Amino acid sequence: MNKGRGFTLIELLVVLGIIALLLTLAVPRYFPSVDRSKETVLNDNLRNTRLVIDQFYGDTGRYPDSLEQLVEKKYLRAMPIDPITETSDSWIVVPPDDGSKGGVADIKSGAPGNDRNGKPYSDL
Repeated sequence: MNKGRGFTLIELLVVLGIIALLLTLAVPRYFPSVDRSKETVLNDNLRNTRLVIDQFYGDTGRYPDSLEQLVEKKYLRAMPIDPITETSDSWIVVPPDDGSKGGVADIKSGAPGNDRNGKPYSDL
């Protein structure tokens, strides 16, 4: 028999210990970066959608009746997705002060909770 082939239990345990140590260093850095990325995408989606709402108002003299109208009129390719809730139907629509000028003057995130700075997502 050739006993020189394979690894001993000690060698396997050392390798698993090294992998566990590397994971304890990498995982805590990974999850906050995912949250930071989602917040960046949320801010970008809000900024772009608000600009499109303003463009619609500038072109028509009124606000859109719904977010879907922005897609129908080709101001947006598709409904923006809230990366925190991972859906496009969680947006909170803020109507204009004058209800006869349309239905959507602004949007806010409908995601529960706060961002990294402690500010509620609905206040971004």
